[in-house]
Amino acid sequence: MTETEFVPALGWTAPFVMMLVSIAILPLAAPRLWESNVHKLGVAALLGLPVLLLYLRDDPSALVHTGRDYLSFIVLLGSLFVVSGGILATGDLEATPRTNTAFLAVGSVLASLIGTTGASVLLIRPLLSTNQERTNVAHTVVFFIFIVSNTGGCLTPLGDPPLLLGYLRGVPFTWTLRLLPHWLVVNGLLLAVYYLWDRRARAREPVAAVVRDRTVLRPIRVSGKRNIPLLLAVIASVAALPSPYREVVMLAVSAVSLAVTPKGVHEANRFTFHAIAEVAALFAGIFLTMLPALQILHARGATLGLTTPRQFFWASGLLSSFLDNAPTYLTFLAVAQSLRLPAEVVGVTHEILAAISAGAVFMGANTYIGNGPNFMVRAIAEERGVRMPSFGGYMLYSGAVLIPCFVLVTLVFFR
Repeated sequence: MTETEFVPALGWTAPFVMMLVSIAILPLAAPRLWESNVHKLGVAALLGLPVLLLYLRDDPSALVHTGRDYLSFIVLLGSLFVVSGGILATGDLEATPRTNTAFLAVGSVLASLIGTTGASVLLIRPLLSTNQERTNVAHTVVFFIFIVSNTGGCLTPLGDPPLLLGYLRGVPFTWTLRLLPHWLVVNGLLLAVYYLWDRRARAREPVAAVVRDRTVLRPIRVSGKRNIPLLLAVIASVAALPSPYREVVMLAVSAVSLAVTPKGVHEANRFTFHAIAEVAALFAGIFLTMLPALQILHARGATLGLTTPRQFFWASGLLSSFLDNAPTYLTFLAVAQSLRLPAEVVGVTHEILAAISAGAVFMGANTYIGNGPNFMVRAIAEERGVRMPSFGGYMLYSGAVLIPCFVLVTLVFFR
């Protein structure tokens, strides 16, 4: 948000609320309609147009700053998507609890390096191939969503969209390393729980499935290795270059990736631009419609009664469970900034920013709609024949496993 005296009336938050409700409800209520990116863009345009006209009249500078943030956001996500889509990992290892836990552990690290979306795209298919002989697989995919698609991505701004938006709003690139203790506690607990769960699940496998799993083996192979240095180039540009130079470099790297990646790698990854086009369409509406909400929160956020890190952790987290976690992060950052706290980082304290960041990233795992990769991983798994839990069934998993972890995080870090 830009510094301005213009504060819209409260009614101007309605387009933002409607945008978030659309993202949450339409995929479930009208899945065929929502499949089309043109329809998503139409919803974004319909809800964003009144806000656009308002700010063209009263505060055009805010539109300029928001447009710059949006372009930086989409260029980074797009470059990570393109480059990671050019890397193909294949193979079929013996699906022991140790092997599966190692997959998730590697994914928890990659999530912070190449983003939760990139790590999910890269690892879900070889994990499913490794487990294709087993009959009990759904729990493995659920924990994959927990860890690789969400909780692993809190150590760098590349890891998850909320942290990227924070970086674009002035949070130093290396600040998120302060979340390493939180990352270790949550991911360590989840990996331990998964290992014990998978040991029990494998013990219940039919003998024939275990025999097939032990005999049908293929080593892990990585194709598209030319994209690995390109991925490092994207990371380096974000960390070292100011805007607009970093965006120019990322676009150039993406073009090189598309040129050098063999067609067979993209085909095996089922690579298309549909997913990133969806993100671009939805976030165009989100960035535009959230402008009034952010300015109102900056002006009046102190009246909400949120003052402690614990309150910010749970408020940002619970909202991120059902709505997009990126604007949720910005919303509660705006609230915290309105409190006029000691300005240790972007106008708030380190502890408050840690609470908002951890809540937005971690609790995006609570539902299928909490974070973008969640539904994508579910769809890939179901396409491979895995019977995934329903929306409510998934929440039974998250309620039993994640909520106790988050209570522990509260007691340890946000008392």
